[in-house]
Amino acid sequence: MQSIKVETEKGHEIVKRMILSQIEDGTLQPGQRLPSVVDLAAVYGVGRSTIREALSALKATGWIDVKHGGGTFVSKVLPSTQLEPKDPFADADDLKELLEVRIYLESGAAASAASRRTEQDLAALKHIVSTMELALEQDDTALSEKADIDFHLAIASASHNQLLNALMSSLSSKLTETIGKSRQLWFFEDKSSASQLLKEHQSIYDAIADQDAKRAEQLISAHLQKVDIVLKRGSLN
Repeated sequence: MQSIKVETEKGHEIVKRMILSQIEDGTLQPGQRLPSVVDLAAVYGVGRSTIREALSALKATGWIDVKHGGGTFVSKVLPSTQLEPKDPFADADDLKELLEVRIYLESGAAASAASRRTEQDLAALKHIVSTMELALEQDDTALSEKADIDFHLAIASASHNQLLNALMSSLSSKLTETIGKSRQLWFFEDKSSASQLLKEHQSIYDAIADQDAKRAEQLISAHLQKVDIVLKRGSLN
């Protein structure tokens, strides 16, 4: 008899489904603020990264809104369940392909962010860079990885392109995987890499602040190409 592969539902998919159910049955009302990531993790008995993946998927499909520094809210205008788009990255498992997509999306996002960023966008980015500095000082890996992901998502937000922002939000669960793996390989080889990584993010921020679209695009492309090299090197070991 031919074997049949049974797909097991992932943790973030279960959490997403449960939160969505609460929105659909009215337990969570449009415009209502959701508990913090820490509180949700405690309620559902899962890790914070699982909660972030679930929230990112809900944001990408229009069920929630995430305000940088202001919390997470149920969308005031809810999408139709019938029209819920499929997450374009749900079945993407090839890290090399995902990184290629990141380079395409994020180089354009950085250029657009440099041209369109507001003072509020800059404040959000600067706050994240400060968090990166704090994480480096405290040697807090979890905080550092979260700040890294937040930085890239904040750049997409600063592009003020709703479709690009939605694509980056959909990609965020996969960002957790690529960023976590590349950091492990990177720091294993060279402990000073953490400081260098912070400098690269600071340089990208400076280019966006200076409204230098070409330099922002070049810097983030070079940054992601280094990640590509690290991942390739790790796959050979």
